[in-house]
Amino acid sequence: MASDRMRIAIIGGGLAGASLANALIQLPHLDIHVYESAPEFSERGAAVGLASNTQRALQHILPSAKEILRKAGAVSLNSSRAMIGSGPEAGTIIFDIESGKDGLVVHRASLLRELLIPLPKDVLHANKKLTSIHRTDAGVEISFQDGSTEQFDGVIGADGVFGSVRKHVLKDSNEWSASPSGFWDSRNLVPFEKARDIIGKEYFEVDRQIGWLGDGAYLMHDVLENRTVVQCVMSGIDRETPKDRKHALTRENLTEELHGWLDGPIAKNMIELLLDQPNPEGYSSFEHKATSSYANGRTCIIGDAAHAMTPWQGAGAGQAIEDAVILGTVLGAISCPEEIDAAFKAFDTIRRPRCQRIIDSSRGTGEIFCGRNPDVGLDLQKLREALSVRWRFIHDIDLSAHKEEALGKLREFQEV
Repeated sequence: MASDRMRIAIIGGGLAGASLANALIQLPHLDIHVYESAPEFSERGAAVGLASNTQRALQHILPSAKEILRKAGAVSLNSSRAMIGSGPEAGTIIFDIESGKDGLVVHRASLLRELLIPLPKDVLHANKKLTSIHRTDAGVEISFQDGSTEQFDGVIGADGVFGSVRKHVLKDSNEWSASPSGFWDSRNLVPFEKARDIIGKEYFEVDRQIGWLGDGAYLMHDVLENRTVVQCVMSGIDRETPKDRKHALTRENLTEELHGWLDGPIAKNMIELLLDQPNPEGYSSFEHKATSSYANGRTCIIGDAAHAMTPWQGAGAGQAIEDAVILGTVLGAISCPEEIDAAFKAFDTIRRPRCQRIIDSSRGTGEIFCGRNPDVGLDLQKLREALSVRWRFIHDIDLSAHKEEALGKLREFQEV
């Protein structure tokens, strides 16, 4: 009976929240509802890379994952290529990472659209901005800006890097707040033919992601939306702590940022493409350098709300989807609301060490990409050695074993 089902609220309707909703909607003993603060469910940002571990995680949630990705316009990457973008060796290939048909890149908004389709419309609630969370004898009470309140047995925050649920889980401690990562980036989506003609046809003979490493910056371009658009990205180093998250991009400041690149094959062309948009801006990235816990009683956090990370290893979306797999596993193994605490605690115990390792690894990867690692610099051989194995621990996870670990921890906490 519906009255016997455990009520679970998901706060946030982006990729993390939608992935989790798809995992939990399959559990007959749960009654889930997804709340999005914006007037409609949407996802900001251009593209997201889906490595083999991410695709496997999505298949753990949705057996139809391959079809969902096809409908979202995901493009296969035959390889990822790293090249030198500045200095005397500009234009030199560092290495290719061959990925066969495993690597995919997809537009964020398109992927979210497809993830929302399987969900019943009556569980999706837009324009519901969370204002407070209170633990009660019966569970968790949440209040919204429109004056409404709801009672749930458990609440999961998927509301982003500055989300309200994180503050509740960490008891409003500033010690665990998001802080500037030291990097900024800017993105633009450009029609395929235009990007190919400006960057150079030789870089589009194969569908691959090409990253350009160099002095103080990193440039990247990859193909999206069934080869109709190209994502152009520039990342740089924040020279001082940013006062605002975004800053205007001009030809003058881009030329200054890439002054050591201008004699190379890519910088001038990428400047043209990045400026070819209304109000071009750069955004300082924030990360959670550390987090004491992803769970507090019957409330927990996932995705960027739990472990916001820099994009250097393309792992953020993948970790959110892995989060959804593990939460679906532990919540699927409980039978009453009183066990939600144990399920959330098991999730925290299993997921936090892995995500923290990726946060730290990603930041270090950015330093290498921008030529700021003192032991590597822009030495070709040292770059090859430093980067060749850096993604292995991310991609090689055994998700079935990861799920079994979570269930083992759940049993431990249930017995306490």
